Amino acid sequence: MKIKAAIFDLDGTLLNTLDDLYLSVNHMLEKFGLPLRSKKEVRNFLGSGVKVLVDKSLPASFDGNREECLSVFKEYYDKHESDHTAPYDGIKAVLMKLHEKGVKSAIVSNKYDAAVKRLKEDYFGSLVDFAVGEGNGVRIKPAPDGVEKALAGLGVKKQESVYAGDSEVDFLTAKNADMNFIAVSWGFRDRDRLIETGAETIIDKPDELLGAIAAFEAENKQ
Repeated sequence: MKIKAAIFDLDGTLLNTLDDLYLSVNHMLEKFGLPLRSKKEVRNFLGSGVKVLVDKSLPASFDGNREECLSVFKEYYDKHESDHTAPYDGIKAVLMKLHEKGVKSAIVSNKYDAAVKRLKEDYFGSLVDFAVGEGNGVRIKPAPDGVEKALAGLGVKKQESVYAGDSEVDFLTAKNADMNFIAVSWGFRDRDRLIETGAETIIDKPDELLGAIAAFEAENKQ
């Protein structure tokens, strides 16, 4: 069966957003006089959206207004989301190849929807056909809501698609959506962690994506 669409996680898969998220977390913590977090800590907190990121970044003993903390984080991140963020090396070339082959693409992220759409336009433009984030009735991953919305937007069946991501959340998302999954090891989880999660197809460089897609097509050839 020919693969007609590739759906991607955003942070840690298409874009290296770690530095801007890390700086936004510590801006929030500093504003409230709280202990700062290391970049490694922030990296491990990523994957389930900014609300979870903020909750995990706050001290266990924190008894203040978490919604206010989230608001401060978002206000800062909205202004600085592109200061240090960039696509991983080779990502744009792979998206171009998919586009040339007639394979549609989409982003499904746990980041709030407005930021997802801005980042999609700023970095990928027409190379990505559809983007959806948390909000507007779309539950965060690993719920399959975002994937299902993207597939509907692309007009492609799940059996004709692959989902690519860098974390255990993405693995479970693909499982819940009943889709082929490609794990990427260049993001916020290393290869060993992905293997522990249960990922079977793992790629180490973006240009390996087309080969992984071809393998799925061969496996499901009728």
